[in-house]
Amino acid sequence: MLNIRPATPDDIPDILAFIRELAEYEREPASAVATHADLLRDGFGPVPRFHCLIAEVPSTDNLQPATCNFLPAGFALYFYNYSTWRGHTGIYLEDVFVRPAFRGKGIGKALLASVAANAVAEGCHRLEWAVLDWNTPAIDFYNSLGATPMSEWTTMRLSGDALPALASAAYVPTRAVNP
Repeated sequence: MLNIRPATPDDIPDILAFIRELAEYEREPASAVATHADLLRDGFGPVPRFHCLIAEVPSTDNLQPATCNFLPAGFALYFYNYSTWRGHTGIYLEDVFVRPAFRGKGIGKALLASVAANAVAEGCHRLEWAVLDWNTPAIDFYNSLGATPMSEWTTMRLSGDALPALASAAYVPTRAVNP
């Protein structure tokens, strides 16, 4: 029995754990610096900047449906974007992760299917995400779902000191003074 549900603020410790486990798997553990306050502010405030689904599996301690405890097995974190060419919203899947002990049981596919169902229900015309080029198990899995690699595009990122440096060059219109 698999349960996939929207995350709540009570799930933030598990979301942070998933993020750190994913960063470890992707060989960038020091890069995962998000805090509880960051996720609370950006995911559960008045204007959520992201949405998150939690995949849970029953604990083997007690499999009685009425009293079953669930263990967090994985998550999918996504946000909406907009395609100017298509004139429609889309979803960008920032992270999808299933703990190693739960892999191979259809949880990753169920998480992706749930995000895809949200995209269809919201009238989105595409679901996109990035995958590291060395992560061949994930690439093979995504290909098996019908995903298409977009090899002609290069992802660009502006962060660190470069972001405020460029921002400081922003044009700020001056107000005309009436004589």
